[in-house]
Amino acid sequence: MTVERGRSWGERRPRPPDLVEVADDAAAGALINQLRAAGQPLPPIGLRAGDLRRTLGGDGGGRVRAPLDGPELGCYPVDLGVAVFGGRPRWFLSHLVARRSWWWGEVVAVMNAELIGPWDVAPRSHPNDGRLDVVRTSDLGLGDRWKARRRLRTGTHTPHPRITTARADELELAFAHPLTIRLDGVKVGRATELHVHVEPDALVVCI
Repeated sequence: MTVERGRSWGERRPRPPDLVEVADDAAAGALINQLRAAGQPLPPIGLRAGDLRRTLGGDGGGRVRAPLDGPELGCYPVDLGVAVFGGRPRWFLSHLVARRSWWWGEVVAVMNAELIGPWDVAPRSHPNDGRLDVVRTSDLGLGDRWKARRRLRTGTHTPHPRITTARADELELAFAHPLTIRLDGVKVGRATELHVHVEPDALVVCI
């Protein structure tokens, strides 16, 4: 059941016996896609670093890998994003980014987590609300992009007349030119059209 306003979310509990530890979002995404492709259930995943871990309030970013060796862990039900292009589905844990460059052309971020690296891209995003947050820009000049990049660290890049935001459980994306698609920071292909939807309460993540 996805989280509702005013309800508690997640809990401290003993380490799940079937917990699978992974280094970061990219490693979690690889595992999730492998298991989904094989039709196998997803075990609880222990995140030692990454954007979703920090969204959940944990430490561990960049090359820092936080240990998961305490008697109890914080465990949270979370949603997954699903991107369908090239005739197949691909799952992402934290975010999808479609772009050619940060500095020119269209940039689209579909967020399940709040963060991408040091940037607070989607301050309202919640990983278990049954929705994905979409941040999109196509016609920002270089000066405005530089200003937006600086404001991303504090989540103050919106509202902006040329940056659109939306929240949805399902969406269709179309681009004038093929954009490179990155899921959880990993380049997975190029596309001009994407169907994206959320898979609520897909798994448990522990930190």
